[in-house]
Amino acid sequence: MITQASIDEFLDRLANSDATPGGGSAAAIMGAMGAALVSMVCNVSIGKKGCEAAEPELKAVRTQSETLRRRVSAMVAEDVAAFDSLMAAYKLPKESDLDKTRRADAIQAGLRLATEVPLDCARVCAQVVELARRASEHGYRGVISDAGVGVLAANSAARSAALNVFINAPALKDRHFAQTSVAEIDKLLAWCALESEAVYALVRKRLET
Repeated sequence: MITQASIDEFLDRLANSDATPGGGSAAAIMGAMGAALVSMVCNVSIGKKGCEAAEPELKAVRTQSETLRRRVSAMVAEDVAAFDSLMAAYKLPKESDLDKTRRADAIQAGLRLATEVPLDCARVCAQVVELARRASEHGYRGVISDAGVGVLAANSAARSAALNVFINAPALKDRHFAQTSVAEIDKLLAWCALESEAVYALVRKRLET
């Protein structure tokens, strides 16, 4: 599995001429990194002098961030499977009318999946952004910069995942699904952009005091 590879192996596969893993898998990895950094801030902060009152909140954030990390890590393989399914659909025979109908249906199913997976990735990354705020507010000052890196990774992951929604949605015949998916991703991106900047500013302020 891709997530079992070393960092160098993953980067080599990302750089080669194969279409997968690609940007969608990279987005999921960025989201997982963001969640992992939130967890790290919580783990370091729990038990630190001065963080006693915040321990229940930090433990709650850690539980959620670890759940999200596992979820978004799984999306690395889901993205590859979605893309491979779509490519397989495009390669189906189109000799007879029945062939053409089956191929068209398979392509539409593949496009829908290739839209749903990155949309779900962006949803998860938005949750990581929210958790990064809580970790930044309550975490130990010595690791607050890592919460800042985490929120930036999660925001970048959401924006990256969104590109796969934007590339697939126009080809969907189910226009209602396509339009609602784009509207949702636009709303998520707008919120993540504002919130990640606010968290970054919060981290800067805590580091300067």
